[in-house]
Amino acid sequence: MTKLSILSVPFGLGAGHPGSEQAPGHLFQLGLLQSLQQHGCKVDELKLIGSSGIPSPAIQVPMKHSSEVIKTGIALAGAVKAAVSAGNFPFILGGDHSLAMGTLAGLTAQYRRLGVIWIDAHADMNTELTSPSGNMHGIPLAVAQGRAQLSLSHLWPGAGTVAPGNIVLIGARDLDSAEEALIRSEGITCFGMADIRRMGMDGVVAEALRIAGAAADGIHLSFDIDSIDPSEAPGTGTPVQHGLTSDEARQALLLLGRSDQITSAEFVEVNPLLDRADQTAILALELIELFLKSL
Repeated sequence: MTKLSILSVPFGLGAGHPGSEQAPGHLFQLGLLQSLQQHGCKVDELKLIGSSGIPSPAIQVPMKHSSEVIKTGIALAGAVKAAVSAGNFPFILGGDHSLAMGTLAGLTAQYRRLGVIWIDAHADMNTELTSPSGNMHGIPLAVAQGRAQLSLSHLWPGAGTVAPGNIVLIGARDLDSAEEALIRSEGITCFGMADIRRMGMDGVVAEALRIAGAAADGIHLSFDIDSIDPSEAPGTGTPVQHGLTSDEARQALLLLGRSDQITSAEFVEVNPLLDRADQTAILALELIELFLKSL
């Protein structure tokens, strides 16, 4: 049975709208832990991640709330690395997507070659210089590739990078020009909505696992709730029309969980302050349960 380390990160300063920091607590209030236990999931560790006691970072990044983002990333990187070292499956519950930098720092300190499947309406491949908003949830995959001023090794000594050939985007449909250029120049695989409808989610997931897993010793899944169309998941800070249906998200998460290739995961960008009658939170709860019990 998979032993879970659930790392709760109530942090939202990397996003443009407040509220995602409330998501972990809200999902626990809705019964996440009890449901996981009822489904037979073994929660070996439940840890709250915060930046208290983390010194101010030496690196200065010209983006909004950069010091707080980096300190939270440092704390999360250490917890992720420790979970992997203990033989557990790290499941990171956010919070906004800037926390992925901490996740990836901890993972690349453990895995020689990490694959990443990024299910998101956005590519999150801007840098400090190209970001239109200055919000740090838009730069994690550029940082992970060593393309930004900030690097994963700033968050954890010994952290590496993620090779572009092992990155797969699913559901991306709102890309900035600098991100499009990077995707083209590096040959990064991106399955847009037209690809998903043409190939079917079964075909997309099979290809994503093949590409992300090529010569990899682990595959990380990063799931942003804004990958789903806002008609079904309105409670998120950067909604984009014409996204995944909830059924497509369910199918993707079920297939990924059953594949035995995913070694860590995170779930981010639920914003209870922007939700409608808990529509997004309840869907998120269902998707998380479906994924974790399928491992």
